[in-house]
Amino acid sequence: MDVNASAEADLAARFEEHRPRLNAVAYRMLGSLSESEDAVQEAWFRLSRTQAAAASGPGGAGEVRNLGGWLTTVVGRVCLDLLRSRQSRREESLDVSLETHVPDPVVSRADVVDPEQEVLRADSVGLALLVVLDTLAPAERLAFVLHDMFAVPFDEIAVIVERTPAATRQLASRARRRVQGSTPAQETDVAKQREVVEAWTAATKAGDFDALLELLDPDVVLRSDTGELSSGLSKLVRGAATVAAQAAMFARLAVHQHVVLVNGLPGLVAAPGGEVFSLGSFSVVDGKIVEINIIADPERLRNLRLPPLPPLGE
Repeated sequence: MDVNASAEADLAARFEEHRPRLNAVAYRMLGSLSESEDAVQEAWFRLSRTQAAAASGPGGAGEVRNLGGWLTTVVGRVCLDLLRSRQSRREESLDVSLETHVPDPVVSRADVVDPEQEVLRADSVGLALLVVLDTLAPAERLAFVLHDMFAVPFDEIAVIVERTPAATRQLASRARRRVQGSTPAQETDVAKQREVVEAWTAATKAGDFDALLELLDPDVVLRSDTGELSSGLSKLVRGAATVAAQAAMFARLAVHQHVVLVNGLPGLVAAPGGEVFSLGSFSVVDGKIVEINIIADPERLRNLRLPPLPPLGE
């Protein structure tokens, strides 16, 4: 192996050490698994180009003393650009609504230990939080995610958003107030949440309206993302009675539901005939369901990394 190939292999190995953190930053910034992968890959391309430039002269990667910090900054910049582009597209489109959009979930079987799920659960990174993050301005989201979730100093974030450290602190503060006001501390005990989810499934199967009401917070929110806003199938529903009525309409699907882990906590996949029809996540507070987020967009469901489902009853 020549010197250049050896140096590139060493750099690639060092990059891989940082990949889990970079993936985590990008996912929390973007709420999209595919875009997160693209952002991290772009960071690798930029690092490779910087190393190549350093090899032919002073400066560049050879002078990067904190590779993890450098890469986090690069991923932050890439994500910020993607968020700004996304915001611009939404402003130009009449067929896009944040109200009914559900970010990409990380899904695994409930009977398999998954380190990524453990991290998401420990950090309370559920779909309800990602929904709120989607409502933040790009710079606010960046400041909140990098500082509050990854302890990046404000002076480093300020360089990315091109603000003063004081102004950057204000961005994070505004975002924090929005997040804290919209996402109450939810249940993080997997066993307790599974009890609620299984009770929900049983009540839905039985068409037991009163049992469904008993499980729901009076101000519960149901968000259904079918990817068809113009058809009216994507919807946002509020209130226990209305949400219970919606659930009762889909009793036939309940017999095809599997419990899975969705961002660290039990959720449901409905797969009649083995074909995934919907994926639902639940936010539970004090034993009551306060939010349900459902993805029923066939294209998105096909692109999600859903685990092989065991036969029902296992």
